[in-house]
Amino acid sequence: MIAAVVTSLLIAPGADGLLGACLAMLMLAIACNDARHYLIPNELTAAAFGLAFLHAAVITPNAGASSLFWMVFRASAVALPLLLLMVFYRHWRGREGLGLGDVKLAAVAGAWLELPTAAAVIELAALSAIAAYVAGTVMRRRPLRATAFLPFGLFMAPAIWIGWLSEHLLLRWAYPWPG
Repeated sequence: MIAAVVTSLLIAPGADGLLGACLAMLMLAIACNDARHYLIPNELTAAAFGLAFLHAAVITPNAGASSLFWMVFRASAVALPLLLLMVFYRHWRGREGLGLGDVKLAAVAGAWLELPTAAAVIELAALSAIAAYVAGTVMRRRPLRATAFLPFGLFMAPAIWIGWLSEHLLLRWAYPWPG
């Protein structure tokens, strides 16, 4: 956690880095809870979403309502496909494939990140979850199961912070600081 906080502050000094550090701590808490209990607490997701509102207000204070509207639009645009996937899978297979906590976490990704980054974050999380599952079953010499439970938040939460970090690194590369 200390490394994530320090990295956030080094990559984005000031209020932006401090909010990014808070995001890192919330994402770590979500990942740990999902790993242990297969549950993403609403309180942590709500805190991360609220922090996104604060981030939008602090980082682009002159943008006003348009930046907040755009943030809500991105959150909806990212969460809606996962919500539809969750409902479709439940109807098709008759069991849960994705939890509502994962959908809410996707909304957090949309609130914090630009749409291309949010899509990349979901892909990174999905591929990481699959790779971890396959590696774990191979190491334990067990067969792969189509019905295995994976705590998706364990992979998506850190990917959100990595997405935030990558956006700031890209900005730093595109617009280097003077000096």
